[in-house]
Amino acid sequence: MWSGFPLRPEQASTIAQGIDELHYFLTAITLFFTFIIFVAIFYFSIRYRRKGKDDATQQIEGSLPLEIFWSVVPLVLVIVIFVWSSSLFISNSRPPEAATEIFVIGKQWMWQLQHPDGAREINELHVPVGKPIKLTMTSEDVIHDFFIPAFRVKKDVVPGRYTSLWFQATKTGRFHLFCAQYCGVNHSLMIGSIIVMEPEDYERWLSGAPKEQTMAGAGAKLYDKLACITCHGAGKGPAFNDKFMSPVKLSDGTTVIADEEYLRESILYPSARIVAGYEPIMPTFKGQISEEQLLQLIAYIKSLGTKERKSE
Repeated sequence: MWSGFPLRPEQASTIAQGIDELHYFLTAITLFFTFIIFVAIFYFSIRYRRKGKDDATQQIEGSLPLEIFWSVVPLVLVIVIFVWSSSLFISNSRPPEAATEIFVIGKQWMWQLQHPDGAREINELHVPVGKPIKLTMTSEDVIHDFFIPAFRVKKDVVPGRYTSLWFQATKTGRFHLFCAQYCGVNHSLMIGSIIVMEPEDYERWLSGAPKEQTMAGAGAKLYDKLACITCHGAGKGPAFNDKFMSPVKLSDGTTVIADEEYLRESILYPSARIVAGYEPIMPTFKGQISEEQLLQLIAYIKSLGTKERKSE
């Protein structure tokens, strides 16, 4: 019936059905109470209208059962909505361990995306169906927003920090990608496509796509170029072996997790949070490296295994 005029985009990810079911529930509750309220308004306006000058409204006595009813029912509904929506949010905010990480940089007015093996794309992203994909995103200028309606995923892309979202496509095809945050005069042109392919077709596309260095490989070269190893490989600064997502004790006695945000801050503002046992001797690299180079350095640090890489 509605095939020519769909009320919403098709469901094309593992997240989409849960989001839509919650939306249907909230819509049904809204329509139900809207109907009840308007029927009550019209009924009472007619039933208790003033019929003459001497017509006085009778005193309305309270009803304890009625007051309990209209207090308990909304409370139960609010609890159901909270538990349902929060559980959905938590489950959808944690990418699976095996998710493939793709790096995204938003800029006026385009999306730059890079696969782990070095393949780059502009305003398009090729992904395999049935495989979880994690996007690590940042902006070079203003706030953007990465929005894929068919996947029901949407996240702000903010300058100066990293945000992430994940999805797992369930259908092959081409799906719209939008910037959903007004970002300047050409905001409406900041659009693209997510191209979902069968795993075999994706591997063929990936093998034939123009490639540069991998993110980790480019980060390793930058690591050497910036002479990071003179401190981090000689004991003057903390080593990076097996450090990503591990707890780090700071000089003020607190502990932080070495995630992307912490690594970014340590590169740009090294004196903000000093690791316990080390002096604040690291210079800032703010203004000296681009957002893409920051992502490369972080990708390299994340790739380090149980043994610190040594200079050759």
